[in-house]
Order: sequence, then structure tokens, then C-alpha cells
Amino acid sequence: MKRFIVLTFSLLSIQTTFSSNLEEVIVNAAIIPEQSARLPIAIDKLDREHITRARAQLGLDESLNSIPGLVMQNRYNFAQDLRISIRGFGARAAFGIRGVKIIVDGIPTTLADGQGSIDSIDIGSIGNIEVIKGASSSLYGNASGGVISINTDFDNQSPHISTRDAWGSDGYHKNQLNFNGSLKKLDFTTSLSDLSIDGYRQHSEHKSRLFNSKLRYRFNDDSTLKVSLNAVDQPISNDPGGVNISTLKTDRRLAREQNLLLNAGEAIQQQRLGLIYETSLNQNTQLMLRNYHLWRDFAGYIPLTTNGVIDLERYYAGLGARITQSLTLARNKQLTWVIGADVNKQEDYRQRFANNDGVKGTRVLNQDEHVSTEAIYMQANLSINPQWLVIGGVRYDAVTFDVNDRLNSNSSKRTLEELSPMIGSSYALNDDIRIYANLSSSFETPTTTELAPTLALGTGLNKNLKPQTATSHEIGLKGLINNKHQYDIAIFTINIDDEIIGLEDINGLDVFVNAGESKRKGAELSVNFQLSKSLRADIAYSYADYRFNKFTDDNGNDHSGKPAPGIPQETLFIGLNYNNDNGFFANLDALYTDKFSLRNDKSVIANSSLVSNLRLGYTLNKYDWIIEPFLAITNLGNEAYLSNARTNAWGGRYYESAPDRGVYAGVSIRHNLNSE
Repeated sequence: MKRFIVLTFSLLSIQTTFSSNLEEVIVNAAIIPEQSARLPIAIDKLDREHITRARAQLGLDESLNSIPGLVMQNRYNFAQDLRISIRGFGARAAFGIRGVKIIVDGIPTTLADGQGSIDSIDIGSIGNIEVIKGASSSLYGNASGGVISINTDFDNQSPHISTRDAWGSDGYHKNQLNFNGSLKKLDFTTSLSDLSIDGYRQHSEHKSRLFNSKLRYRFNDDSTLKVSLNAVDQPISNDPGGVNISTLKTDRRLAREQNLLLNAGEAIQQQRLGLIYETSLNQNTQLMLRNYHLWRDFAGYIPLTTNGVIDLERYYAGLGARITQSLTLARNKQLTWVIGADVNKQEDYRQRFANNDGVKGTRVLNQDEHVSTEAIYMQANLSINPQWLVIGGVRYDAVTFDVNDRLNSNSSKRTLEELSPMIGSSYALNDDIRIYANLSSSFETPTTTELAPTLALGTGLNKNLKPQTATSHEIGLKGLINNKHQYDIAIFTINIDDEIIGLEDINGLDVFVNAGESKRKGAELSVNFQLSKSLRADIAYSYADYRFNKFTDDNGNDHSGKPAPGIPQETLFIGLNYNNDNGFFANLDALYTDKFSLRNDKSVIANSSLVSNLRLGYTLNKYDWIIEPFLAITNLGNEAYLSNARTNAWGGRYYESAPDRGVYAGVSIRHNLNSE
């Protein structure tokens, strides 16, 4: 915390002369579109260039690392998916994303039970990413940590056709093809990509093919229909597994022997369809209707002999509707209010089989899992005057889990309900500095896999595991310095009841319980320094003091006062971005991650790390053609660090090593179709 205070006072000690408004970045993820600077919440927005330019495009962490409050792991184990945590929420996930809501083109890809994944996201087609940090249940329901909204963008790109090819270390190869254009009332963008990589470690091969398309049809000036289509074919994603410290020291490239023997990994096929219809009912009132469908076939081999083969067929669908109205009240006060409802349905047909040295054996589980959610929400933004904005909202959610065990004739059903209010306000002290505060609540249900009972409880659902709830208090400051350096500061405390915690897994099976009480205190600072016309520096610093207040595990061990595992106390990102008028660009970034605990009892610690990357390129713009060759060096300092640190892992298997220094290079070629 001392470093945060020093950084903050150093920042504010710079001479401040305000003469222009904060950049008017409009954010849509907050339900009611509003300028980012006016919103009384911590929110960040990344543009296409920051997300894609000269990146390997292996994972969202390549760009999201520049946002304070986010911690990401698991980038190089594609069988586990990227693990994202916001203010500590999501850190417990053994695989996938929990506690964070993922929205793609207005369609939720987080399932009804709260489990999210990003293996179907084509990074090369992203137009922008909006990140809301903090309790977001009043906006999106089952989400404690925040929201990541990913958007494909037609409006800021001229019609074109483009291709991109890149090759690099560890067998990396990715090629992409993109079409973008308009045909009378129809706007469209379509992207295809193919990724293959051998991986740094043994048994970490991955192949993935993605199709992503977004269409918008304008019926008239007031009515549009947006259609998003997405498909992923991921035939190979091998899992090298976590290893103990002895294996790590012997050879950082080694996979766990059990993972090799049982051929751990997964294969996925998924298709997603989303439709959003928007129309104006009158001059001040808009209607939005949303419908979406997802089909997923999953085959997974995990390093267990008794039930180590997973066969899952999933169907996920949802409906949503909301009405937005803007009104002018007395004394020119502006009120915008929203009322909406969401209904989601998740149907999983799950089977598990014995894993006989990588061969499917006897069926040991056969059950249908149904999860449904029903929600209604309201939100209002009251602009009292240009300086003062007040927002408030409330949402009611009911999440029902229904499991039908076909093998053992054991069925279970649970309904979990929660009301989530929030209120916040921001006030402009002058044209370029704004303070804000908010009070918000959140809830997070266990996912279907977390509700799987321990062996002692039998089959069905674990009826002892409850949702976790949290109350967040936050204050912040947003502003400009010398009319060109932008900063955001946030300080928060979060009180959590019944936090869902993973225990050391038993015989390879993850076990989850509720901790009594937890408290999180944190601070975040981001600064963008425009050092010259060509050079910009980005700094993002996070401080996190996340601890159990009351937590005694099932073995009688008291962990009260211990830090929550999986979260470093401090992270610091520094990026230098250079672009000149001749087309040359260079990006140098470094991420420092503090040491952190890997067990609830703090007996195992992951070391700190400092990882840097360099990207270089040149943009040649000639007639209707844009050609951009690029070269990158990853892990520039050849740091020996962990790509993933597993918490409370059985047998001391905490460690998944990250690659040594690597190189990749490529070229993108774009042809504009209607250049003047």
C-alpha cells in the first residue's frame, strides 16, 4: 500500500493546469451508454490496435495485462483455458473463468451456472474490450468480480479484405482472413483463423480453427437487427498438468507422468448464434430484444483412472428484453431509466468413464444437468447537472440447479435466489477531474461442477455449498494532468460472506466449501503519459490485501488472517509505445507480479516474476494497400516463471512453467475496397 500512496502523490504533485475535457469514451457495458469519465465505477476500454497489433493473439491476457486489478494465468495450457480474476474473484477456478461475466457482442457467453470460457473468441476480429471492475450483479446477475465485454466493430473500419500470417517459437503458427464491408442496408464482418502450436512443455500441443461473423441489417433509421455467428473446432488441446517442485527443478519442460500415461487433454466443437433487435418506440424510448443459442460437444481426458474420461453435450439458450427511456425533468435534469428481464437455460448431458491408459473404459456417471435463471432488473442514471451524475440499480436473480442421475437413480434440485442493489455518484470538480463513490453488492453461485458432492456425500448436488455474497465500497478519482496525461485511481474494500474456497483435492477431485468471512482491501492506479507526439507510457499498479477473516476447514485447520491463495499482493505493468509518422512502431512492456500463496494455510509460496516483451513493426500505406510486417521477442529477459500456479493442488502439483525467451514474426496485408 505504501507504493500505491507514493505513486499517487508523485502523480498528483505534477503541475496541474486543466484546459480541456476528459476524453469522451462511451461505454456500453454499463447497460445505459455513458461517458467512461462520468460513470461512478472503475472501468477500462481497450481499442483494436492495443488488442491485436503485432500480438501473437494466443490469449486475452496479452492486452488485459495493462489493466490494474486483473490477474491472469494459464495462457499456455489451452486445455485449462485462460484463468482471469478481477479483484480476486475467479482466482479459485481450476479451469475456465468464474466470478467474471463474459459478454461477446451483447451476448453472454458465461453460462447460467456462472462458468465462462473464451476458447471461442477470435482475438483478431475484436474491435474493442470494455472491462467493469467490481461488483456487477445489479447489472448482469451471477458475477462477483466484474464484466468483460468484447465487441466486434464494423463502424471504425472501412470495407476491406485482409490476411495475417505469423510463425514463431515452439511450433507457433497462426493465419487469419477477414472480410469487412457493406451492401445497401447490410453491414458485415467475417473472420476465419487457424492456430497450431506444439507448446513449450511436453504434451501441450494445441490446434484450433475459428469462424466469427457479425451482421447488422438496418430496416430504417430507428430499427436494426444484429446477428452474430461463431464456430470453433478445437480437435487437440493436450494438458501437461501441474508438477511438483522436484519435477520443476529437474526440467521445466516436463509434463506430469500421469498426464502422459492417461493422455490428458480435450477436444471441443461449439457453435453460437446471437440475435439482437433494437428499435425506437418513440423519440425517447428504445426497445431491445435478445435471443441466443449455443451448442457444445466436449470430450475430455483428465489424469484419473476411475472417472477420467468426460463426455459432455451442452445446449445453452437465452432470451432478454429491456426498455430504455430518457426524460428531461425540472431544472433540466436528465433521467435515463432501464427495466429489463433475462431468462437462460443450460442443459448438459454428462457422462464419465474410466480412463484406462488413455482409452475410454466403463461408464461410471450418466446424468442430465439442467440450470435455469430468471431475472428482472432496473437501473436509472440521473444527471442533476453536467457536473453531477447519480446512478442506481437493483436486480433479482433466481438460479435453479436440477440434476437427474440416470445411473444411480439419484436426483437433486436446488434454487438459489438473490437481490443485488447498487448506488453510485460522480462529481466533476472542474472540467478535467472527477471524483466518484459507489456501494454495490454481488452474489456468485457455485457452478455445476463445484456443486458435485464429495465422495462422502454421494451423487447429486452438494446441498451444503451456498452462494457467496459480497458488499463493495469504492471511491475513485479520474482526471487529466497538463491536458495530456490521463489517470484513474480506485480504492475499495469488499466484505465477503460464505466465500467459495477450493480445498486440496482428494484423489484428484476438486472439493469446494464455504469460508466464513473474508475481507478484501485494494487500490488500483492507471496512468497514460503522452510523453511526446510519438511516445506514450502506460502504467498500471494494483495493491491487494485479501484475507480470510473467519475460515476453519473440514480438518479443523484455522486459516483466519491468512491471505487468499492465488492473488499477488502487488502487480505493476509498464508499457512504452512508440509510433512515428514514417510508419515504424515499437512496443516494450514489462509486468511485475509479486509472490503469492498457493495454499489456504500459506505454507507454499509462488515466487515473484518480472516478464518483458518487445514488439516491432512497420506500416506501409500505399494506395489501397496496407502492409505491416512485425517481429516480437517474448520473455525478453528469459525469466523462469510460472504460466500457471495451481492453488491447493493435490500431491504438491502447483507448478506449470512458462516458456523461455521466444520469437515470432509475421505480416498482415490489407486491401481497402472503397478508397477515394
